[in-house]
Amino acid sequence: MKLHSPFVQLPLRFDAELLAEEIRALGGSLWKPHPQGFAGNSMLPLVAVDGDPDDESFAGAMRPTPALERSPYLSQVFASIGATVGRSRLMRLSGHAEVTRHADQHYYWSERVRVHVPVLTQPTVRFECGGVAVNMAAGECWIFDTWRQHRVLNDAVEERVHLVIDTVGGGRFWELVGRGRAYGESKPGWAPEPVAPVPGVASFALETRNIPVVMSPWEMNSLFGLLFSHLVPHPAARAVHELSGRFAREWQGLWFEFGEDAAGHPRYRDALARYLSAVAPVSQPLVLNNELGWHGAMMATIGQFALRPEA
Repeated sequence: MKLHSPFVQLPLRFDAELLAEEIRALGGSLWKPHPQGFAGNSMLPLVAVDGDPDDESFAGAMRPTPALERSPYLSQVFASIGATVGRSRLMRLSGHAEVTRHADQHYYWSERVRVHVPVLTQPTVRFECGGVAVNMAAGECWIFDTWRQHRVLNDAVEERVHLVIDTVGGGRFWELVGRGRAYGESKPGWAPEPVAPVPGVASFALETRNIPVVMSPWEMNSLFGLLFSHLVPHPAARAVHELSGRFAREWQGLWFEFGEDAAGHPRYRDALARYLSAVAPVSQPLVLNNELGWHGAMMATIGQFALRPEA
């Protein structure tokens, strides 16, 4: 999600030692290699589709995995941020490893933020985003702008473990963000509130809707707005904007005729195919200010998700 600042620290502080104890109690067998095979990166699923730790997909009803159901304080961290939670994991970075530089462009990330709670870390671990770098201390709570280029470097010998919660937010969550401290912001007297453990496993809101069958015209216009607002000026931009505008207006007409009804799926599919065929050769030179290609970002947010493939 695009944020107003590269980093925002939320006004919460957790007991990192207790979190580390719960993670150690889970054992080493539950850790999995990073899905994209990044060297030195591994993860342990805590919230997944139907609670299945082997399901790495984005679409479906999210549920706690057995590992989270065994971890009271970890569950209380989830509950304390006041958000509707999507796919979430523990993410481990071995010593002298990194998360390589990238920006998130998938549809799933267009409306979701990543909440980071460091559990095991060292002063030399550096999280870079948008040209600035922070060291997130153990027990702190941070979000960052996934739209900007970012990476993580672990210069230490010891491993780094973060709890990483993906969320669209919620009323209390965005209130916490409003009381947070943006990177470089001075807030005299600002201090995070400690979240003490309590008995029992906590419940919290979970996603049951995450990928549309048919993208609404309002969401489509919002995503096109994001893409065009961050476009580096180029002579081809006008033609791409006009093609996209005509497509969005056609999609809106179909939406008011069919909504998500299966009877309209062939018409949606035809409109999408014609647009993608027309826009591909024209949009290839376009680049966004986060260094991503416009066409690739459009495909990852709109082209692949305007109509769910199984439709």
